[in-house]
Amino acid sequence: MQAYHQWLEWLEKSAWSVGIRQSLWLYPALEIVHILGIVFLVGAAFLFDLRLLGFSRNLPVIALSKHLLPWSQRGLILIVPSGVLLFLTNAQALGVDPVFWTKVGLIVVAALNVLVFHRFIYEPFKRCGAEGELPYPARLCGVVSIGVWVAVVACGRLLAY
Repeated sequence: MQAYHQWLEWLEKSAWSVGIRQSLWLYPALEIVHILGIVFLVGAAFLFDLRLLGFSRNLPVIALSKHLLPWSQRGLILIVPSGVLLFLTNAQALGVDPVFWTKVGLIVVAALNVLVFHRFIYEPFKRCGAEGELPYPARLCGVVSIGVWVAVVACGRLLAY
């Protein structure tokens, strides 16, 4: 455990971390990029999840997926590096904060939910050329996704206090 704390201290004292903390504009810019990424990722996920739950039935699921998935991916491209850099600036506190680790755990749950949905529900649906509504497990994935992303965002906000 002591090695972990030393590693967190080393991260927080790294040149990158110190540079971000000492810059007048870099930390706020990273926060803005992180929030923009959240908007892209979670916004696209919510819209798709709502469709899975039966809203906007006039929009074909496959077409909506093709439109929204790239926006989620763009959000990830913004979130991951900005999140790592933001973590560096406060690694010692965040590295032992249960709210931070809850957020990380929820993100893992979200990723597993996406994996299960795409691999076992959505891909077979697309391959058979199905139209209309996805099966019940797809709706369940939508509910899990919405719940998990709300909790991730809540944890992120709680970390600021």
